[in-house]
Amino acid sequence: MRSATSTRMQPGARVLTTYADFAADLLAQGIVKDPWVDGAPRFRMTPVLLDRATQASLYAAAEGIAAAHDEAAALCACDAELRRRFFDLPPSYELMWRMSAPRWHGLARADVFLTDGGPQVCELNSDTPSGEPEAVALNHLVDGAGAVAFDDPNHDLADGVFAMVEALAPRERPLTIGIVYPTELTEDLSVIELYARWFEERGARVVLGSPFNLRPDGRGGVALFGVSCGVVWRHYKTDWWGERRTVWRSERAYADPHALSGPLELLAGAIVRGRCAVVNPFGAVLTQNKRMMALLWEELPRFPRWAQQVVRRYLPYTVRLETLAPGRLRAERAHWVLKSDYGCEGEEVVIGAEVGDAAWARTLDDALPNRWIAQRRFVARVNAAGEVANYGVYVVGGRAAGLFTRLQAGRTDRTAVAAPTIIERARLGLGGVKPARARLQ
Repeated sequence: MRSATSTRMQPGARVLTTYADFAADLLAQGIVKDPWVDGAPRFRMTPVLLDRATQASLYAAAEGIAAAHDEAAALCACDAELRRRFFDLPPSYELMWRMSAPRWHGLARADVFLTDGGPQVCELNSDTPSGEPEAVALNHLVDGAGAVAFDDPNHDLADGVFAMVEALAPRERPLTIGIVYPTELTEDLSVIELYARWFEERGARVVLGSPFNLRPDGRGGVALFGVSCGVVWRHYKTDWWGERRTVWRSERAYADPHALSGPLELLAGAIVRGRCAVVNPFGAVLTQNKRMMALLWEELPRFPRWAQQVVRRYLPYTVRLETLAPGRLRAERAHWVLKSDYGCEGEEVVIGAEVGDAAWARTLDDALPNRWIAQRRFVARVNAAGEVANYGVYVVGGRAAGLFTRLQAGRTDRTAVAAPTIIERARLGLGGVKPARARLQ
């Protein structure tokens, strides 16, 4: 690693004194494609330094919430009425759930914030978590003599992800992994490139394509461009596989709302026959839905004691929007955050404290209640620059395995600045509530 005090300290090496130099080194790695967003820097040269105790607290929160989601998924698998009441899944969503239930997990990212009362997890990204290219590439630029005192929390992330894939894959070898992603979106190219490198460097064959490129392989499995794939690495969001639905009363219906029925049914058959594993499993259609957080709170007495402790300690109070009286929400605007069920990266998030009464009222009138949650607002710590740190903790097979830190004044969105994250070298003891390992298979 390069040190926390200087971006580069190696004798005889070019010292990075400008962001242009920093960006050039990032681009040279061949993973991050654009170090700027809307003409402004996407990254910070100075690393975020965490001590071991802080890392431990972030990891404990992320692991605990992932394990609580696992308990919730198991509960939904055996209680169809509960599932209907909280999610009311359209047919293709129900198919996705039944394809994997209660399996949902492989790789997730918990967004954790530090508050004066301890860590708070605002959500768990369990569908197609992102940020890995930035997290890995930025930490590669921390190096030099001073770096011996620090650890890279992402050093073993790739090994952990590949070990998880191997554990889930059918026994046939050599391993062929089909990465399925939205090929029309250029912003996904960095993460796809990184996944392909990880898998190929560890001996797997990788084939890239979209759901529309999936075909039967003639042996009960699936193929991408004629290549049979024992694993489909799914970087295509569950709500894009299913029926497209609006979340606003005023919003027009999608021009093409139909589910990807053909690819879904093909994968369902291959999974049942044991010819293909999908990672992340399609059970993430429930855990990615933010109403799962409302289920954790509203059905709290049905969970084991350790899960109740985790929810109370780390998850802000969350309920379905339809369970709160509009008058109460209007009166308590500054204390609530509204989130749609499948919104991501700050989209379809309305923070009451950041909007006026009129805008808040319009949101409440326009939002379709059965597609939204209301979550108690918490106050995160800010740094000297007035920024809040969003610590994205990667969880692989139920265990915390890396960090992706974004800094921004206010909510985290696409304009947040990402920074390298390094840890003071010392023995790590997680402590606290010890959750069960999240379900892999």
